Amino acid sequence: METRQEAVTGTIGCAAALFGTLAGIALWFPYGRTALFGAFEGETNPTVLWLGLPFLALGGAATALTVLAAARRHWRLAAGLAVAVAGLAAFGYAFDALAAPQAAQDCGSPC
Repeated sequence: METRQEAVTGTIGCAAALFGTLAGIALWFPYGRTALFGAFEGETNPTVLWLGLPFLALGGAATALTVLAAARRHWRLAAGLAVAVAGLAAFGYAFDALAAPQAAQDCGSPC
């Protein structure tokens, strides 16, 4: 039988993952909105839905769980999650899923 403390800890972990995911989506939103609604000459980039959004949602959840694991002094778990966050970030930047919106990159002196 599960103790009350374990149930509270599990609930806090689920809440941290949820809020981390929401924070990741909030960070993605300005980039996603710009890419989806055509910031540069009306071009749209729907790949941000299947590439950028999942990376930031997973990264936000993993970051929140890393902080929670570190706060509970589970150092191995925190280190593993930190490596996962770094891997997601590296993969996201490698495929330009986490780069600046296209309009900010292409816009020259008239901007």
